[in-house]
Amino acid sequence: MTTRRPRAWLTLEDGTTYEGVSVGAAGEAYGEVVFQTALTGYQEVLTDPSYHGQIVAMTAPQIGNVGVNPEDAESARPYCSGFIMREASPVVSNFRATGSLDAYLVEHGVVGIAELDTRALTRRLRDGGAQKGVISTTCSDRDELLLRVRRSPGLEGRDLAREVTCSERYSWEEPSWVPPDQRAGHSVRAIDLHVVAFDFGMKRNILARLRDLGARVTVVPATTSAADALALGADGYFLSNGPGDPAAVTYAAEATRGLVASGKPVFGICLGHQILGLALGGSTYKLRFGHHGANQPVMDLATGKVEITSQNHGFAVDVASLDGRATLTHVNLNDRTVEGMALADRPVFSVQYHPEASPGPHDAGYLFERFAKLMRGAA
Repeated sequence: MTTRRPRAWLTLEDGTTYEGVSVGAAGEAYGEVVFQTALTGYQEVLTDPSYHGQIVAMTAPQIGNVGVNPEDAESARPYCSGFIMREASPVVSNFRATGSLDAYLVEHGVVGIAELDTRALTRRLRDGGAQKGVISTTCSDRDELLLRVRRSPGLEGRDLAREVTCSERYSWEEPSWVPPDQRAGHSVRAIDLHVVAFDFGMKRNILARLRDLGARVTVVPATTSAADALALGADGYFLSNGPGDPAAVTYAAEATRGLVASGKPVFGICLGHQILGLALGGSTYKLRFGHHGANQPVMDLATGKVEITSQNHGFAVDVASLDGRATLTHVNLNDRTVEGMALADRPVFSVQYHPEASPGPHDAGYLFERFAKLMRGAA
């Protein structure tokens, strides 16, 4: 006999309310509601610190069917505030699975909701923009939930990097995971580089990709100064992804200016890209509904080639503010927003998207090799 799940409600700040069933932990979850278009990789999405402060709606119709496992976690725990699904699969069917999604959400206190019309929700967010929202399993009063949502904080002006960064410096030397049937004859590149990575909300797969280059990675807290980072004597410096408003992370822009001035190679991804833009004297702004998914088309302006990319960001660098400060290297073919930039006179570059994917395509993996060549002085 199947036990019926308790009811749950999602209320947006415009008053729209959806009724569904509870998945995961009981309680209430507040955050900016965004939609994520990746067909796979829900565990990577859940554990990506860039989603801190957000409620994520998956547009794929069935979530949870491959369970969860330790290898696919991008951090030690889920970071999104809440999770929305059309159908939460009651069956786990994957040889790598060590548990179910429902149990994972309960274990980590993540409030989720399923059995609502995610297509209608996605259209509303696409047409009207991302909104604050609440998932509740304890209150069904729309007016009360609406009052609470409107009192909750948004993302603009919030420095969330401080809330997700590491508390102290640590080293990473673990390469990318390799499936058991591919390990025979697989070799790991010997370490001959040292990278200092600023943790604004670091994903583990980024660290693994840096290790794959032959780099020992020293991860430092977001508030680390340029002087302290440079004192570590690295071959290059990496600016990670992360959540929140880049304009609020003023200390990171200041440190980045020092890194750029040092002449050492610098590579930024996502929030790190936005922080670099601010460090160069540019500005950022909030997108209407952001880019969250694994199918964003980006053109490399130098080659004319198009990459399908994994993205997760709600802010962007203002292209006009970069005029005379940096060279635009990549653009988003959906909305022409800035997707990459570089300096002509220094080994410094960044992209708005996620070349490490996880989840998503590997079209942009070459960017890690570009960083390694800069560090080795070959480009």
